[in-house]
Amino acid sequence: MKKIQFTNPHRKKHFDFFRAMNHPHFNVTAQVDISKLATYIKNKKLPFSLTLVYFLSRTANEIPEFRWRIRGEDVVEHESVHPSYTVSTESADVFSFCTVPYTSDYDRFIRTATDIQQKMWEDPNLEDEEGRDDYLFLSALPWIRFTSMQHAMQEHPGDSVPRISWGKYYTSENRIWLPVSVQVHHALVDGRHTGAYYELLESKCASPGAWMT
Repeated sequence: MKKIQFTNPHRKKHFDFFRAMNHPHFNVTAQVDISKLATYIKNKKLPFSLTLVYFLSRTANEIPEFRWRIRGEDVVEHESVHPSYTVSTESADVFSFCTVPYTSDYDRFIRTATDIQQKMWEDPNLEDEEGRDDYLFLSALPWIRFTSMQHAMQEHPGDSVPRISWGKYYTSENRIWLPVSVQVHHALVDGRHTGAYYELLESKCASPGAWMT
């Protein structure tokens, strides 16, 4: 982890401007082409949801601004951020959080996630570890082909953990599309960085085998 120093005056002004707002977050939803990824998952008999968690997390980890967090008066950059995603439980009809240590090793990530997910199924948990902000919050809404999304979150003190969600995939024009929502703190992440996230995600989905290492 390292501290970020804004040496560019305009970048510092941009940070201060949005940080002072009562609602400093913005959300974008886009339809992502997952045709090749979906085919690859089906042919290899891979877990669909966990593979999506991997791809969404790996993409976020490769963009520095998605690893930035506000801590008091400082901004820090984590070496990696770890997905905390929603899973079903056996005890109620509401979700539990499942936090998995991030690794770019696909097979290891899936094995670890499968074990932890089973534990959350039996013993659900909604609490984050106190003092940690190296999360990446992910959630699924597989019943809805949504076109927008808004998450509940703490405004003060500012919560700067990105929220990434996916909905019900569908077929149109012989392609498979997945709605993906990205909600971020505007003082840290701008439209350029959000656009880079979608571009990188789509490039990974277009050649899935090259990234599942």
